[in-house]
Amino acid sequence: MSNEMNSQTQQLSTQGNVDMVGSEAYQRLRNNQHFGSGFPTLLSKEFRRFWRVALQTVLAPVVTSLLYLLVFSHVLEGRVQAYPGSGIVIDYVAFLIPGLIMMSMQQNAFANASSSLIQSRITGNLVFILLPPMSAYELYGAYVLGGVARGLLVGMCLWLFSMFFRVVLPYNILWVLVFGVLACGIMSTLGLVAGLWAEKFDQLAVFQNFLIMPLSFLSGVFYSTHSLPAFWQAVSQWNPVFYMIDGMRYGFFGVSDTSPWLSLLVVSGVFIFVSIVALRLIVSGYKLRN
Repeated sequence: MSNEMNSQTQQLSTQGNVDMVGSEAYQRLRNNQHFGSGFPTLLSKEFRRFWRVALQTVLAPVVTSLLYLLVFSHVLEGRVQAYPGSGIVIDYVAFLIPGLIMMSMQQNAFANASSSLIQSRITGNLVFILLPPMSAYELYGAYVLGGVARGLLVGMCLWLFSMFFRVVLPYNILWVLVFGVLACGIMSTLGLVAGLWAEKFDQLAVFQNFLIMPLSFLSGVFYSTHSLPAFWQAVSQWNPVFYMIDGMRYGFFGVSDTSPWLSLLVVSGVFIFVSIVALRLIVSGYKLRN
């Protein structure tokens, strides 16, 4: 009988210890103490996600942009002046390279964040991203930094391969990096918003085909806005992508259609605005909690 009572006492003691440990773990989880953030893991996942299929996510966009460079350089070289009426002579092929680099960076930064989020939503594994103790800022930062990393990697590879056509060295590497990071940050954030809004890949394609692509092609990638009529020059001033590309060209040539400081102001303002929108959506749980 005494052995039986001792056994019950040990069981109750063990259960009490388990309850106490569970209670402590619950309190720690509730207070977000002594638990590491999920941010490094999610960020690593975003990096590894595009790196594992680098042939599709990095090399394929580079090849596409090189085809643009090959075709447009042969068709328009000698027929299009980079900065007409300014007295500045820049080879058209060299003029194309910064614009194509920026366009490729933008498209891939957008694609990385948007496709990653919508895949998680469609496959149902988004719950494993929302469960860890991670703030809205960390969730936002992981997706945006993943898109920025992919965009910068594509831009760097495209610049290296473009040297087979023309060797274009940056006039000021700091301006190139600043506009590159800000542009990728804007497009990654827009990709995050699109990934939250879209219910399926068809809707995501609508966002990309009717917003991202027109803004990119009408921003002076293949021409200087000085070559446009006055009306279309004025319209271009309202396109934020124009300032990204113009700022990148200033970083390469020291010449631009507008002041680089104005471009920096516009691009920074757009980045802050879209970041606020994305963070508000994440904090509100828009299409995340249902």
